[in-house]
Amino acid sequence: MSEKLEIQELLQKEVYVGETLVGVIVGERFHPRDEFVKSMRIQVLDGVAEEYMRKPADHAPLHKELVHSIRPDGSVKLSKSMRELQRRWRNTVRINEQLWAPDELMDRAVMDNDGVDIGNVVDLVKVKRTYRGVVVNVHGVLQRRMGLPEQITIPVSQLGRTTAYLDEIILRCPVGRLVTLPSYVQLNV
Repeated sequence: MSEKLEIQELLQKEVYVGETLVGVIVGERFHPRDEFVKSMRIQVLDGVAEEYMRKPADHAPLHKELVHSIRPDGSVKLSKSMRELQRRWRNTVRINEQLWAPDELMDRAVMDNDGVDIGNVVDLVKVKRTYRGVVVNVHGVLQRRMGLPEQITIPVSQLGRTTAYLDEIILRCPVGRLVTLPSYVQLNV
């Protein structure tokens, strides 16, 4: 795919693998550093989601490197098979019925559900080929106030939702409750 091809030109374009319609491009993460943005967002067709995802999701990442070309009708042709797309979707994190690629989560701010800014995502933790946690650099103020280390691993199950414009991940619970959860304790031993 030509690097000159802007995401605005691809918005609302249908995405095909061979002759199979997979979904429609709906955007990408906004980030000031382009190297952080390796995926676009697609709205996946229900039938495709049911057949090719472990648990169907409305939106999923589409890695830019999979885009092969633009078809004469303006739709997007992918260079890989459905099997490769399915493999990529398995290498994601599920937040609020949407799949997110690791690159879409890196450097995002993490807030608890009371609006406390915890820190920023710096890594993800895999256990048996599945992402189980996000590693967060904790802000100094919160470290001192709550006696937290410089980095904590937050269980993926506690990621409640994301905000597109503020580039945040919002947790399901307050940070005080988070640090008492068995899943948190297990990841931060």
